[in-house]
Amino acid sequence: MNTEAYAPTEPRMDRVERRAPRPGLVELLTLNLRATWGRAYVRVVGASRELSWLVFEVTLPVLGTAAYVYVYRGLNAPPEFVGFVLLGGAMTAFWMNVLWSMASQLFWEKESSNLEAFFLAPCSRMAILVGMAAGGMYLSLVRAVSILVLGSLLFGVRFPRVEWVPVVGAFVLALLALYGLGMLLASLYLVFGREAWHVSNLLQEPIYLLSGFYFPVRALGPWVGLAASLIPLTFGLDAMRQLIWAEGAMGLLPVGTELAVLGAEAVVFLLAAYKALHVMERMAVREGRLTLKWQ
Repeated sequence: MNTEAYAPTEPRMDRVERRAPRPGLVELLTLNLRATWGRAYVRVVGASRELSWLVFEVTLPVLGTAAYVYVYRGLNAPPEFVGFVLLGGAMTAFWMNVLWSMASQLFWEKESSNLEAFFLAPCSRMAILVGMAAGGMYLSLVRAVSILVLGSLLFGVRFPRVEWVPVVGAFVLALLALYGLGMLLASLYLVFGREAWHVSNLLQEPIYLLSGFYFPVRALGPWVGLAASLIPLTFGLDAMRQLIWAEGAMGLLPVGTELAVLGAEAVVFLLAAYKALHVMERMAVREGRLTLKWQ
């Protein structure tokens, strides 16, 4: 009997060399946190790199908001409506950022040949998207606060004395749900390819109307308002107005209900974004066309 045929074979050196040790939990967490900060750093620094952009991005929304302010004043609307308009005008910064710098970003990265680096990086793609979202929130927050302060000074808006902690809580919850939606759209836009530009154009202006950026969304009727709640800013704006102006805000649903819906949307959108990224990665490996330009 030839015993050499049954002897264990030596592992091939090339296979041994390919096996990299799996990082531990601490190393993995550190790696993803560094990736998140690295992706956010570009936008955080970019917010102060070109200050002339800040002038245009604050001045133009204030001019658009001024048109609604003077319409309401011409109609002798209650003074709360000026506050509604100003708050909605400030929140447009976040919607624009989600559309053009979050949902479309992976598509732009593909066009600029950076997407391959994202797929080859050892970190999670979710860490990269979280970094994009964190940097975008900071960038938009600077612009939103600037619009709010400048508009309040120009139009003499006086906010009532309220508990600001619940208002900030509703604001943070709305941003979590909104940027979760943006992370989900980033994967879908990458699959859509060149249609991303048209989808963003299609969603920009109608959402100003449907989400009630410049008026209480209840004016559109309950069914339209509920349908528009798929965009988290609808209930986010409505909840913040109710917390600030109480009955004068003419809210669509009770604040607690709207916050519960926002929390559910945040969880659903973030989980859907994680699943969509996983599917997208599998497509990139299987078909090899996601990183091709002009697709």
